[in-house]
Amino acid sequence: MTQTFDVLVAGGGNAALCAAITARQAGASVVLAEHAPRPMRGGNSRHTRNLRALHHGPTGVLTDSYLEEEYWDDLKRVTAGKTDEALARMCIRASEHAPKFLESCGVVFQPSLSGTLSLSRTNAFFLGGGKALVNALYRTAEALGIVILYDTEVQHIEVKDGFATEAILSHRGFPAKIRFKALVASAGGFQANREWLREYWGDAADNFQIRGTPYAQGRILKDLLGQGVQQVGDPTQFHAVANDARAPMEDGGLAMRLDCVPFSVVVNRDVERFYDEGEDVWPKRYAIWGRLIAQQPGQVAFAINDSKAQLDYLPPVFAPYRADSIAQLAAQIGLDAAKLEKVIADYNAAVQPGTFSGQTLDDCRTEGLTPPKSHWARRIDTPPYYCHPLKPGITFTFLSVKVNERARVMMADGSPSGNMFASGEIMSGNILGQGYLAGFGMTIGTVFGRIAGEEAAKLVRN
Repeated sequence: MTQTFDVLVAGGGNAALCAAITARQAGASVVLAEHAPRPMRGGNSRHTRNLRALHHGPTGVLTDSYLEEEYWDDLKRVTAGKTDEALARMCIRASEHAPKFLESCGVVFQPSLSGTLSLSRTNAFFLGGGKALVNALYRTAEALGIVILYDTEVQHIEVKDGFATEAILSHRGFPAKIRFKALVASAGGFQANREWLREYWGDAADNFQIRGTPYAQGRILKDLLGQGVQQVGDPTQFHAVANDARAPMEDGGLAMRLDCVPFSVVVNRDVERFYDEGEDVWPKRYAIWGRLIAQQPGQVAFAINDSKAQLDYLPPVFAPYRADSIAQLAAQIGLDAAKLEKVIADYNAAVQPGTFSGQTLDDCRTEGLTPPKSHWARRIDTPPYYCHPLKPGITFTFLSVKVNERARVMMADGSPSGNMFASGEIMSGNILGQGYLAGFGMTIGTVFGRIAGEEAAKLVRN
């Protein structure tokens, strides 16, 4: 703790590790402070499984091509245009090189599985998932001589006139300080801080399931925003999915997500449908459903389908409720049976003839129903009937520090900070104003992690 390091990286997930490795490869001395203990290291990255990457033709694990304009159009649609186009396009173009960089750090990719995810053309999957990714990056960091401090929370950054000088830490429960020449903030959002979430969501926040690390308390984010760093992003927006209502309240990870929505009818506690379940392919819509459910009474919803749908989506960890009639199913889940029977009957009456295709936008739709179901609409009439109970599962929040194209943190007066950079979830709101695109969080973390590490090392050299 007496050494002055060239670069302090605050955080321990993919974005932090990409920054630390890049800075060290550029010759800087680097210390990485990870809030979690070693067995829990990696932030949300240990729960991930793929990265969305631009490519001009088939690769070892990606099919066909995925070019800039299509990538940008996908992002623009899910964010409804709430994004910084210059930063987004820069990130999209740089994503082409992200898989090779990760491979150089020991990460191994595999072809994607077929099925409901529909990602074999756009997303490269990590062999062994996020835990294997994190382990490979930490092995590389250790081999490069990066100093890694586990169980170390960065509690405060001393900032004066846009220049950071030292960090106040809690290291294994004891107070400590680290001095540095450049800072890379990669410590995530505030999704695991229920007190902060309550400021925007009230008591509803108590019903939100935290899909990822419980260490994402947002302390560095709040600290920097309180010291003249420019804020970007809506504090009420987050990446959240439809989780199994029976999942753990923290750290449940990917396995708790339910992919049944496009092949179901979804009702709230009052037995009312509230959104188009078949609006678009699931990778472009799955991340809006957490927020939709968060806005429902009690922050709970119920996905109803029948025996025809059981092989159309990934099997859940917890078995769905099952019954031979809609009324019996309603009794099991505590809903008004007459209301649920009417919702399903009205839906069935509105379903139009079409050719079902679970992997593409088909012509199976409803007519005269509000809200409509635009695709994958089939009658729910073949027992047994099934129900998956849903709650919002938050991945990360979008409130962020503002950065420029070189990952430099921007101050409230519009000037770049003297020596602060950011990568990952703590700056994701620059690009993600709302919504989400499968695998894009890993893209942001890898791309801006590399930029932040390169720029921090360059600043120190100069």
